[in-house]
Amino acid sequence: MSDVRVIIQRDSERDERVVTTGTTAADLFAGERTIVAARVAGELKDLAYAVADGDEVEPVEISSEDGLNILRHSTAHVMAQAVQELFPEAKLGIGPPVKDGFYYDFDVEKPFHPDDLKAIEKKMQEIQKRGQKFSRRVVTDEAAREELADEPYKLELIGLKGSASHEDGADVEVGAGELTIYDNLDPKTGETCWSDLCRGPHLPTTRFIPAFKLMRNAAAYWRGSEKNPMLQRIYGTAWPTKDELKAHLEFLAEAEKRDHRRLGSELDLFSIPEEIGSGLAVFHPKGGIIRRVMEDYSRRRHEESGYEFVYTPHATKGKLFEKSGHLDWYADGMYPPMQLDEGTDYYLKPMNCPMHNLIFDARGRSYRELPLRLFEFGTVYRYEKSGVVHGLTRARGFTQDDAHIYCTREQMAEELDTTLTFVLDLLRDYGLTDFYLELSTKDPEKFVGSDENWTEATETLRKVAEKQGLELVMDPGGAAFYGPKISVQARDAIGRTWQMSTIQLDFNLPQRFDLEYTAADGTKQQPVMIHRALFGSIERFFAVLLEHYAGAFPAWLAPVQAVGIPIGDGHVEYLQDFAAEAKKKGLRVEVDASSDRMQKKIRNHQKAKVPFMIIVGDEDMAAGTVSFRYRDGSQENGIARDEAIAKLVDVVERRVQV
Repeated sequence: MSDVRVIIQRDSERDERVVTTGTTAADLFAGERTIVAARVAGELKDLAYAVADGDEVEPVEISSEDGLNILRHSTAHVMAQAVQELFPEAKLGIGPPVKDGFYYDFDVEKPFHPDDLKAIEKKMQEIQKRGQKFSRRVVTDEAAREELADEPYKLELIGLKGSASHEDGADVEVGAGELTIYDNLDPKTGETCWSDLCRGPHLPTTRFIPAFKLMRNAAAYWRGSEKNPMLQRIYGTAWPTKDELKAHLEFLAEAEKRDHRRLGSELDLFSIPEEIGSGLAVFHPKGGIIRRVMEDYSRRRHEESGYEFVYTPHATKGKLFEKSGHLDWYADGMYPPMQLDEGTDYYLKPMNCPMHNLIFDARGRSYRELPLRLFEFGTVYRYEKSGVVHGLTRARGFTQDDAHIYCTREQMAEELDTTLTFVLDLLRDYGLTDFYLELSTKDPEKFVGSDENWTEATETLRKVAEKQGLELVMDPGGAAFYGPKISVQARDAIGRTWQMSTIQLDFNLPQRFDLEYTAADGTKQQPVMIHRALFGSIERFFAVLLEHYAGAFPAWLAPVQAVGIPIGDGHVEYLQDFAAEAKKKGLRVEVDASSDRMQKKIRNHQKAKVPFMIIVGDEDMAAGTVSFRYRDGSQENGIARDEAIAKLVDVVERRVQV
């Protein structure tokens, strides 16, 4: 038997070994239970892969990103096997790994019931304990069609070989090369228990699945298209240890408590009426106060930093978006046109930048005016698919705090640096402090402009981002069609990451709109354009803050900053006088003069997450004082009225949490 020479690569360490022909990746890492696959020449392989001479083999740990995907995709196969054992008529769709879990789509006669999910999970546990082996088998297209003749969705996927999409998960089933089927084999008899069309790789056996749980089921269109049949999707999660699964479930429970849709209803902040339509929210009075305070503070900070406010309409002729390129690149995300003025197409605007370009171009501009910083709270409309609309975080109508900065090439780097610093400082003012930056680069299939301009713009943004001293993560191909961008990613109170502000550097739209300014030497020059959305959208930022604070906003943002609670009816007027004095200082103070008992009033306002309760009894009235009750239930008694109001003003002005 001949020998083969392989190199085992672990981080920066390289270990050369000579092994016999037929040695598998599993043999190389024997006894290392946490290794579930191997990467050979950049390609993921099952541990059953027989190494070849010259291979560089890198172990894949179950806790790595690739390892987690393999774990979760393998668990999706176990779930699909369990479903077909319990529901033999079920037809298989697609079962890819997703963030923190997996799903699988099924065509069944009726939707799954919660009791069905319990039965499926129990059956999965049985399969896991059997230790079935995941075995890869290469098949021809014809053989696959014959074997999967009763699986219509799999037959469709076979026809997609070479063009399967990552977006709908089809690429986990078929790739550009050979077709493969994975068999789940009985460990004792070798008998095939179940099979599925799949690219792999997979875990060695089902016993390598340490911890999983089914979460929920939902309806989903086949491959995400409303033109296709509606299938039933089951979501699950899987983790390398039971402790990690437990921690994830606890995290989900906390996230559910913080869900902005739930809090929006409980705190009477906003709603999304069916009569208006999906993704189109209305803000109630209390939510309106929070939103107004957010906007007012942002407006003041922008004015202090040299921005000028503009206003643009909600609809425009289609030719404007032809000129900007949005109809070429973004039409699927726009509402359909309205036919007006004898057949002229009008569109609800999906973004504000083309209109801001028209403002810049409305008259001649001098270099002395640059940088020109135009700012708008501009409401835009984007036709998101119904399956992705999610409360305020993914809406169809929303207001962007949108700025477009026009500057010279020489001003570009400094203006970007100033803009990014301004953005981060303002986000910190709202209570977000944990950031990293993401740099999105050119999509080679979807861009306008020269490679030289893209290279210069990307390198300029990279240097600006690095100056902040924050972690910088690359996002290859993630830029909009007109220029690269920096995204500010913020982590909230429970560690979730949200994309916040974006800053995009654009040499292309000024060219498409023939924008010019007169330079110092009298020549006409093209400005550089910086697109900047600070909140992203006000609605989405509202939702992020609502979840970050779990509804307990700091006093400066809270719709009611303090509520007066009288111990008896005789104390109401005293508290009303106190509230009137506080309102003169700009504070939002109410008095609960209802007939409820004091303890019930306290419970009600704790539930409403009011920052301060001002309690007054006979002793306070006699001494001209009040008592402070805080959110945590602690209390501070005998505070003079003037001192109490001054304390409230101080907490609001410093924007601190209490």
